[in-house]
Amino acid sequence: MKLERGMIRGDFHMHTDFSTDSEAPVRSMLDAAVERGLVTVCITDHLDLDYPPDEELGPSPFRLDLDRYFDMLTGLREEYRGKLDVRIGVEMGMQPHLGNVYEELVSEYPFDFVIGSLHLIHGMDPYYGKVFEGKTDAEVYREAFRETVRCLEHMRSFDVLGHLDYVVRYGRRQAQEYSWRGFADEIDEILRCLIRDGKGLEMNMGGLKYGLGFANPHPDVLRRYRELGGEIVTIGADAHKPEHVAYDFEKAGEILKACGFRYYTEFEGRKAVFLPIS
Repeated sequence: MKLERGMIRGDFHMHTDFSTDSEAPVRSMLDAAVERGLVTVCITDHLDLDYPPDEELGPSPFRLDLDRYFDMLTGLREEYRGKLDVRIGVEMGMQPHLGNVYEELVSEYPFDFVIGSLHLIHGMDPYYGKVFEGKTDAEVYREAFRETVRCLEHMRSFDVLGHLDYVVRYGRRQAQEYSWRGFADEIDEILRCLIRDGKGLEMNMGGLKYGLGFANPHPDVLRRYRELGGEIVTIGADAHKPEHVAYDFEKAGEILKACGFRYYTEFEGRKAVFLPIS
């Protein structure tokens, strides 16, 4: 379905076959964005250093050949000029010991936008479920939020924190053991760190796709971020397939407005651009 005039028109989180977990050619994602009526997209393929070897994903998953990446995306940016504004980003998998490594990498390439996301808890991705063995969902969620705080203490080379409550997607009971109030100490510390350092928060529509009933993070978290003084919110579908580009964007603006926001954010050359929500 094509987005109506006045809706959010920039998708700032999508993956292509440069990411280990996507088979989508870049052009297929860009063509889908044009078909949906988007004005701007940012390709944010995975760079997840020290992600553990995996039988399915291979010995070094989520590595990204940045030279080839920039060569291709720079060419496609010119090819699509006039029908789609293509920006070049990356989604970095945060771990506390990688702060300096990522700082150097990001400084070497002219990214428009950098997402920092937590995908590993004690070296395990909640996507696979092992981290939940012998623990309640709530225990794992708390560990994830505390690990996020540790990452924020050591990493500054990103623009927004991606899908803050990503871990809830994969809990055995998903949101049944989750609320902002239940983890207010940890989540508020995350939000205060972001605001202190001038970093933003992503509203990731993938939570709706995964059946949570809300985008990541939960609206209560977005509302709290605004109450604490946060202003920078980007919107991304976290699409790994063309059919998920701008997923549920029809709802995005209303969610943000209900949380107290009148603007959403895009990035160009690592600079925030605020756009009104119609």
